[in-house]
Amino acid sequence: MANHAISACAPDASIESYIRHYAQCIDISLKQALASSNAHPKLLEAMEYSLMAGGKRLRPILMIAAAESLGAELERIMPVACAVEMIHSYSLVHDDLPAMDDDDYRRGKLTNHKVYGEAMAILAGDGLLTHAFYMATLAAGSDAVSLQRLMLVIREMAALAGIAGMVAGQAADMEGEQGITSLEQLESIHLRKTGDLIVFALRAGGRLSGASEAQLKALESYGYGIGLAFQIQDDILDITGDPAKTGKAANSDERAGKVTYPYFLGMDESRRKMHELTESAKQAVQQAGLPDPQRLLQLADYLMQRDR
Repeated sequence: MANHAISACAPDASIESYIRHYAQCIDISLKQALASSNAHPKLLEAMEYSLMAGGKRLRPILMIAAAESLGAELERIMPVACAVEMIHSYSLVHDDLPAMDDDDYRRGKLTNHKVYGEAMAILAGDGLLTHAFYMATLAAGSDAVSLQRLMLVIREMAALAGIAGMVAGQAADMEGEQGITSLEQLESIHLRKTGDLIVFALRAGGRLSGASEAQLKALESYGYGIGLAFQIQDDILDITGDPAKTGKAANSDERAGKVTYPYFLGMDESRRKMHELTESAKQAVQQAGLPDPQRLLQLADYLMQRDR
């Protein structure tokens, strides 16, 4: 990957400016990563179609915020930040396939298999997943401590994105299509499908920046809290959101027969639970002894209040 020096965002910038700034940095690094990959041209085109489709870049931005909370230099973590976004993108490509969720649109655009066909979409997802692990190795330093930290990060990436984490969440979600009967079952699915990769991003940013075990645990608690809050807000926006902003038709979950938080709790209780999860997540990082948790706190509030 070409070496792109990431510039720090101004300390007094708004959280919206912070997100835009680092999303642009991540986009540049992702484009460089693909351009230097020597992939088959059509495969590369399909990978880029989904990877550069205008995602929020939430996971890599959370990784950056975790590193910043510890006062770390950001260049070292950028390859892993790219890796987590590649894994997220691969999961969406595969989730959209006819054998999975059978979606025609993602972020207001035709899904990968609708443009490139099912076979190429599967390969594009495979390519993004495997290239993510290659990208992560580029974060290696020359000293034993940084190498050990990176080894642990890659191990967690495989675990939290894999058969006991995100993939397990998708399997449970598919199985649950036969009937999710409890809120606990719904939360378990979302903790795996959404929460685990968010937690990985935060723990990776912390671990690569020298976080203590207590601080890593706090980042984990924060991640699971905002991960569930993020999903609840998604469910609320499916009902109340502007389709021009959300990129999908209103009430699409209900029409697809998906069980959501408002289905179990109603709108008012869903909002209360989202607020409770967000405040608990913020409390975890406030009490963790992080030198500068301000951006993590702002991101938690932003995710709860977003409209897309």
